[in-house]
Amino acid sequence: MTTLKRVDVHVEGIVQGVGFRPFVYSLANRLGLAGRVHNDVNGVHIEVEGALAGVEEFLTALERDAPALSEIERVTVVSGEPAGHSGFTIAASDPSGLRRALVSADGATCDDCLRELHDPADRRHRYPFINCTNCGPRFTIVRGVPYDRLLTTMAGFGMCDACAREYHDPADRRFHAQPTCCPACGPRLRLRDARGTELCGDPIACAATLLRAGRVVAVKGLGGYHLAVTASDERAAAALRGRKHREDKPFAVMAADLAQARRLCEIDDAAAALLAGRARPIVLLPRRAGAPVAPSVAPGHRRLGLLLPYTALHHLLLAELGEPMVLTSGNVSDEPIAYEDADALTRLGGIADAFLVHDRAIHTRTDDSVVRPTPGGVTVLRRARGYAPEPLALRRPAPRPVLACGAELKSTFCLVQGRRAFVSQHIGDLENQDTLRSFVENIDHYCGLFGIRPEIVAHDLHPGYLSTRHALELPGVERVGVQHHHAHIASCLADNGDQGPVIGVAFDGLGHGTDGTLWGGEFLRADLAAFERLGHLAHVPLPGGTAAIRQPWRMAAAYLHDDHPGLDVYRRNAERWTDVLRLADSGLASPLTSSAGRLFDAVSALLGIRDKITYDGQAAIELEQRADPAETGVYPAAITTPGPLVVEGADLVRAAAADLTAGVDPGVIAGRFHNGVAAAITRACVELRQRTGLTAVALSGGVFQNALLLERTAERLRAAGFRVLKHVRVPPNDGGLSLGQAAVAAARDHAL
Repeated sequence: MTTLKRVDVHVEGIVQGVGFRPFVYSLANRLGLAGRVHNDVNGVHIEVEGALAGVEEFLTALERDAPALSEIERVTVVSGEPAGHSGFTIAASDPSGLRRALVSADGATCDDCLRELHDPADRRHRYPFINCTNCGPRFTIVRGVPYDRLLTTMAGFGMCDACAREYHDPADRRFHAQPTCCPACGPRLRLRDARGTELCGDPIACAATLLRAGRVVAVKGLGGYHLAVTASDERAAAALRGRKHREDKPFAVMAADLAQARRLCEIDDAAAALLAGRARPIVLLPRRAGAPVAPSVAPGHRRLGLLLPYTALHHLLLAELGEPMVLTSGNVSDEPIAYEDADALTRLGGIADAFLVHDRAIHTRTDDSVVRPTPGGVTVLRRARGYAPEPLALRRPAPRPVLACGAELKSTFCLVQGRRAFVSQHIGDLENQDTLRSFVENIDHYCGLFGIRPEIVAHDLHPGYLSTRHALELPGVERVGVQHHHAHIASCLADNGDQGPVIGVAFDGLGHGTDGTLWGGEFLRADLAAFERLGHLAHVPLPGGTAAIRQPWRMAAAYLHDDHPGLDVYRRNAERWTDVLRLADSGLASPLTSSAGRLFDAVSALLGIRDKITYDGQAAIELEQRADPAETGVYPAAITTPGPLVVEGADLVRAAAADLTAGVDPGVIAGRFHNGVAAAITRACVELRQRTGLTAVALSGGVFQNALLLERTAERLRAAGFRVLKHVRVPPNDGGLSLGQAAVAAARDHAL
């Protein structure tokens, strides 16, 4: 006699919108089991019954063979009495209860859909919105959970009979794929001029013709509008740069495939995997000599930001164009990316000559992610499309729900419930009302999407940040102020699933210190709940405050003072040098800072690389670009003890100035400077190990976006016997700060 068994199974994680219910349906039918499966606000609920051996195999295969895009967090199994189900069905979703289900990030077009896209016999041949269970829009079109068509921006597109048959066929790849559509029933592509008038002809062919003619075309993507020009056309690239008011910051380049990408950049297996993966981020890669890219695309940079197509529209446009294209954010510099059609036409009408648009709305604005391969890993520089809103797991669950509001530049927020930390997509620099509005709207959307009502709100100590002001204005919550550099180290700890304590090296631009000065070159003893400042870079004045950030030569003056025999940086700025020094000595509008970022700025100006900047971090970025990676020389920097450890950054500047006066190549000087900073960090950590007994070092802060510095520092620390923690899943810059704030707030809540 066959032994019957019934179980109720609940699966949590990324299990909605990734083909999980169709997978369960097929598995149950293959094993001859009965029951049903449906989405609910927590994930996927399954009732299954049948022969004992079949049910046991079902439970094993449920996790072993789950869909590739799914990520199971937890499976709960409860036994019960068989209910006498006949057959297995997919039931209607249950929207009741508190929402805890996860939403998948958007995924690049899969190989199966690409085969159909290019098959003249397929009914979706050349259809720009082709998708299936394994790919396509997810987070950017979702309005709520459970993940069903009616709660996406596809709700207004009723399925035709052919699509409905696929949707309801368990053997079809589009079984219960919510964005399923085709030319007969789905979104439609159009090409419009800058006034909004529709242009006739094939939109893709006409757009490619415009690009070849040197025109700027706005292209509506998954998470917003991009601006495109042909990558090899200098006149077009320069025009785009001028219209967008983006003087120097590099543009990203989209290549049709890996073969085309390899003609532009040096690509190893790890880089190829990043480029061709589901997330399809922008990947920073070494540019090939003679690569067919216009000078204005990435002026002065040895690297290109390269990405591959992630929508069918991109594939079709690049195939028609026949060469790579610039694809940069659809905005005027410092504004949020445009994502609504009417707003895009208004804001981009003075930039784009034409608009390649469609009528599927974007619900959530999402920029492209940016990553950089490093030896043995990758550094995430901007976490957005392809990664958000998928959560990071905390080592310990938070006792109460937390909202962390981040900082000002490269803004993100983080919501924590239990072990899940939802770090938002990159919002932008929180310096104007448009970006603040986007910030607040996204917080509200995430709270609704994931059913989180924050009880604790964490924020930076800087009272002028719009993120801090927002946190202080929220009613009915407990507020936790978190020091900026402690948040950086806590972010690195949370990113690595470590609770500390560690020696934390937080090197960045500026952050509000607890002593009234501006910190930025910090050595901390830190765990998640608390920190102690053990050392720092020697303080120097910031002459003119924010003016010194925009004009790095001022930092060269602050470090060199009157010690500038024959230096070009003095000659270039001689008329203002004395006034700036007088301002620095007076202390007026010249706060003291220990900033590592400003130290890099000073050397960049000293070497004639950058006296003024047009975007955040430009001087330091270009200094790294200039550095000779083969250089092994090291500039020394004195470290003063006892008491708080102080690293004399001025020693590095003076050594660089002496070499420059002696005629040493600036690339060699930049290399020696990087090596000197890495050596100084290591010597400081060795000294602090003797004081504290700590043997692990966490590296965080925007300065560690510098791959050369990160690599040299990690190598030296490991050689000195340290365990080194680097960022893995969130940026070391302020884009990862909200995770650190949330981790600190949760740890302090544990301690209550």
